[in-house]
Amino acid sequence: MLEFSLVQKIIIWAIPVLFAITVHEVAHGWVALKLGDRTAQMMGRLTLNPFKHIDPVGTLLVPGILLVLGGFIFGWAKPVPVSFQNLRRPKADMAWVALAGPMANLIMALIWALVAKIGLSLAQTGSGIGEPMLFMGVAGILINAMLMMLNLLPLPPLDGGRVLVSVLPGPLSWQVSRLEPYGFVILLALLFFGLLGLILWPLVSALLNVLAWGFNLPPQIFSILSTA
Repeated sequence: MLEFSLVQKIIIWAIPVLFAITVHEVAHGWVALKLGDRTAQMMGRLTLNPFKHIDPVGTLLVPGILLVLGGFIFGWAKPVPVSFQNLRRPKADMAWVALAGPMANLIMALIWALVAKIGLSLAQTGSGIGEPMLFMGVAGILINAMLMMLNLLPLPPLDGGRVLVSVLPGPLSWQVSRLEPYGFVILLALLFFGLLGLILWPLVSALLNVLAWGFNLPPQIFSILSTA
């Protein structure tokens, strides 16, 4: 297990975290645009400029605290505005808009896995750029795996909750949607009592194992960014 200074941790995690949350939100807005809603486009949110998406708490404070405390890093950006009534099939299309974010994280995890693979190969040849690429690649895999699985939890207003509201029949869908004002509080309570990790870790671990197998990476590679 390697030890990193705070500055090194910031260098390793900053770009993967910013890309993970920014592309996640842009994906929601892009799919909404394709399905008939131009709200995100009109508000200038269909951009990869991270400053347009930064949430002071979710993008800076929470990841910063987790970075200092050690362990997995996750956060969130300002949600891209979507007017679901503008979608061509509001209830059905809501699921596709919601799924766009986690699927963007999956694609980014695949890209970062390729970066990690190249970095590992270069590091084994003694190239100086190999280890930085490896560390950032692993950070990118971890943050995107965490965000993907976190957002797929069937709890409104998370993406998985919106998918659930979309596919359930009317009365049941309405009952689940009523949880949305309390979803964030429920999520914080799960985090505080240590239950969120118990729920997420098996899902994240399974995805990490698939990526390690698919890119021929040693499974233990994901422990290099662990902190004591």
